[in-house]
Amino acid sequence: MGFSTRQIHAGVTPDPVTGSILTPIYQSTTFAQDSVDEYLSKGFSYSRSGNPTVQALELKLADLEGGEACAAFSTGMAAVHGVMLAMLSAGDHAIISDVAYGGTYRLTTQVLNRFGLEFSFVDTSDASAVAEAVRDNTKMVFTETPANPTMKTSDLAAISEITQARGLVHAVDNTFLTPYYQRPLELGCDISLHSTTKYIDGHNATVGGAVVSKTAELHEKIAFIQNSTGSIMSPQVAWLTLQGCKTLSVRMDQQSANAMAIASFLEAHPKVAQVCYPGLESFAKHELASTQASGYGAMMWFEVKGGLAAGKRLMDNIDVWTLAENLGSVESLITHPVTMTHAAVEPEERARVGILDGLIRLSVGLEDAEDLIGALETALEQV
Repeated sequence: MGFSTRQIHAGVTPDPVTGSILTPIYQSTTFAQDSVDEYLSKGFSYSRSGNPTVQALELKLADLEGGEACAAFSTGMAAVHGVMLAMLSAGDHAIISDVAYGGTYRLTTQVLNRFGLEFSFVDTSDASAVAEAVRDNTKMVFTETPANPTMKTSDLAAISEITQARGLVHAVDNTFLTPYYQRPLELGCDISLHSTTKYIDGHNATVGGAVVSKTAELHEKIAFIQNSTGSIMSPQVAWLTLQGCKTLSVRMDQQSANAMAIASFLEAHPKVAQVCYPGLESFAKHELASTQASGYGAMMWFEVKGGLAAGKRLMDNIDVWTLAENLGSVESLITHPVTMTHAAVEPEERARVGILDGLIRLSVGLEDAEDLIGALETALEQV
């Protein structure tokens, strides 16, 4: 079956009792057992360890990613945390993309490093740099591509060749492109994770995370952490996310088309210093972005001439676009990473990896492209 068919039907069957076409919200803590000898005969005992509504979402996402199984978490950061705890022990080392979501940087440099875990932030867009950074105690490479917020793109197949040769786990944050446009497991990666809060949900309605594993062995380790730490997704959130999944492909196609139109407009505007969008031929790794994924997504950044002050004026004078921290929703969002999503990253580190003070991140939504461009044009007149 094709992706759009599977995003609607995978993991979901009509309710056997009522025929409801939507998976019910099983808002139950515990589940009655038939007998001591037939404990778990129905598959569920306690919702921290498994819930029918959450399981439906996990089955769907595993199918869409082409993985063995999925574990759904309470947030995207809980999913990242779960991967780190499942794959690393005290004394182990992990390589992480030098540009990654600010929460990932904060988790590793301010929390997990206190427990004997070591992390190196490496330019994973250069596969040779990844190979050179491997140590005797390296256990995992964690890539984020395209990276948040600079859109730096890493060659997942090339990095997977390195990790496979050295017996390392390769985990990928696939939030920006989703399995509709990019399937890391087919490129040799071991784990694909998401903040389902973003494109999977798509409606600014929930926070959640998901980890899809290539093998049952990897999933068993992830699920053990999920259950042990209690970082589980709730049935209500899973139900809402199931509905968001059904329109993922059509949303992403339209959002990406809007993004291409906006990127082309910005690139030609005299007040814009630079634009970074994988769909533009000027993008540093346009060829890789065109071959590794089947679409360019709806995330981009640009910088106006005049730096930070000019960028703030634009964001304070824009209509239609919402100044907010999320991404991937049907609403178009505009964000200033330095003061919002990546405020936890030290100024020196931000400068090193290219997160500029004047960088403006756009998450393009489903509004009419003409309205989004018109709002940007009006705001640029105030700069």
